[in-house]
Amino acid sequence: MGKLLLSFLIGLGLVLTCTATVYPVGDTAGWEISTDFDSWAKGKNFKVGDVLLFQYSSLHTVDVVTKDNYDNCNATGALQSNSGGNTSIPLTTAGNKYFICGTLSHCLGGMKLQVSVNAGAQETSPAGAPLPPKSPDPVPAPSTDINKTLPTTPSLGFSYSARDSLLFAWSCIFGTLLWTVII
Repeated sequence: MGKLLLSFLIGLGLVLTCTATVYPVGDTAGWEISTDFDSWAKGKNFKVGDVLLFQYSSLHTVDVVTKDNYDNCNATGALQSNSGGNTSIPLTTAGNKYFICGTLSHCLGGMKLQVSVNAGAQETSPAGAPLPPKSPDPVPAPSTDINKTLPTTPSLGFSYSARDSLLFAWSCIFGTLLWTVII
């Protein structure tokens, strides 16, 4: 009975650490100049393994920059630059992360985001980050309509891998029972 309980607790611990949150930046407004990104980020607990999902029009970019470039709205020498309209950026290390729109007037107008990432359970590589869910409908091309409203999403992000976590938990329980019977 002791082996069974110990195995169950270990399996449960693994299940609880296998979740990540995808945060749609700016919620329904998206990565847009009118969004108050400081207010959006306030109160959120970003962890290693979480993903920031930027949804934006072709008028914008998402540039990952240093603190100095963030403070000066300078996209020159960006660590990463994206212009695809839908960009997922996994948070792979703890610490402060800085994002700006590469259009100077947009960044100066407040289109920049700083997030503080907590270590969480463990540091991961970009390959270990969760992917956004597959949509039954094809993803539309980025719009050039700057007044277009983005689809509604939860304000605190949403967790993925719930089904996979349950499958893993049941596999652990079944494996533990089988192991207990065999040994």
